[in-house]
Amino acid sequence: MPMRKVEISAATSIVVLTGAGISQESGLDTFRDAGGIWARYDIDDVATPEGFRRNPPLVHDFYNEQRREAAVAAPNPAHVALADLEKAWPGRFLLVTQNIDGLHEKAGSKALFHMHGTLDGFLCEACGKRGPWAGDMSTASACPLCGRDGALRPDIVWFGEMPYFMPEIYRALGEADLFLSIGTSGTVYPAADFVREARQAGAVTVELNLEASRRGHGLFDLEIEGKAGDSVPVFVDDLLEGRLF
Repeated sequence: MPMRKVEISAATSIVVLTGAGISQESGLDTFRDAGGIWARYDIDDVATPEGFRRNPPLVHDFYNEQRREAAVAAPNPAHVALADLEKAWPGRFLLVTQNIDGLHEKAGSKALFHMHGTLDGFLCEACGKRGPWAGDMSTASACPLCGRDGALRPDIVWFGEMPYFMPEIYRALGEADLFLSIGTSGTVYPAADFVREARQAGAVTVELNLEASRRGHGLFDLEIEGKAGDSVPVFVDDLLEGRLF
């Protein structure tokens, strides 16, 4: 289909959505690919409120392992390119990530929403407050804010729970001129519907993924296949140098 025109100016607004595929090249497992995390663990056991109530030690062990792996992982060129884009872009910019690993922050991203929470955070079920967390967490961990023992859980949005920042994200999608989807399968809602929201608002939509997502077929103006570490820096350079649109 013909590419719709984006006028690059101080008013141009970009919204970027990233998923596990962007962090795979940093050595972190994806969730839904063959051999990914959900091939080795039961979602109901480690990624639902019910699973946490049944077996808190199992859930803590699962996220402690992920937290330790993320702590030693380094951002790859795709993370760095998005941080560079944020710094150089003259208009509005928002990065929305489904990832919980913190690699975007390590790369220097600032305008960032973790819609599914973060490994480096706690949520206290006693006082309802959230905050930063480092190291392992267990059923004996005390809330840094209210002091309650045994009420902490990872600050992760589990299946059946509402993602964070949804009003702000939908507002940004409704004002976007350019929407980028990077390294996500497009199968988990509500993120899977972001491209439709942006397109209905008039944004040009671009997917950068290892392979084109079937769900997004017909919704993206441009589909770029390949590793994020290769394709994203090239795309960002072309965008900033005016070689696109």
